[in-house]
Amino acid sequence: MKNIILIGFMGVGKGSVAREVSLHSEYIAIDTDDLIESMENKKIKNIFADNGEEYFRQLEKNIAKWLEKSVKNTLISTGGGFYKQDNLKKIGIIVLLDSPFDAIIARIKKHPNAVKKLKKRPLLKDLEKAKILYDERRPAYLKLANIVINVTEKSPQDCAKELLKKVKKHV
Repeated sequence: MKNIILIGFMGVGKGSVAREVSLHSEYIAIDTDDLIESMENKKIKNIFADNGEEYFRQLEKNIAKWLEKSVKNTLISTGGGFYKQDNLKKIGIIVLLDSPFDAIIARIKKHPNAVKKLKKRPLLKDLEKAKILYDERRPAYLKLANIVINVTEKSPQDCAKELLKKVKKHV
């Protein structure tokens, strides 16, 4: 078993899929944003507000180094910008959870905690800027990914099954 790294735009469902994978496999799931919040004892939105995005990206870099050295046989769900870490390929198999921008926003808005989910993502405050960010990131996600899973209109359970099947073929 190798690490599996989930990348994709914020709100695409990385955390939901990670939880499903861990239920149906031997992988445990960890989330880079959760690790950062624990390290800083602060929510991501507050880290951005108090210290800025550059500081947050440095925290991500520190987590990436730790993951490479210390974490094995784990499913790693990442924040939307984590793909920029230069050691991702050394950490594990990179799986892109892919969906069109409008479908991601619709998915978030359908969630029972939609207001809370939007609030916790500082880069989704302005949807026009978020769309520009999505358009910038998506080609990089596609280039980096070993495996791409289109998650549009699929349940986290179906995505998890597809992911595990594709990872087995990849190893």
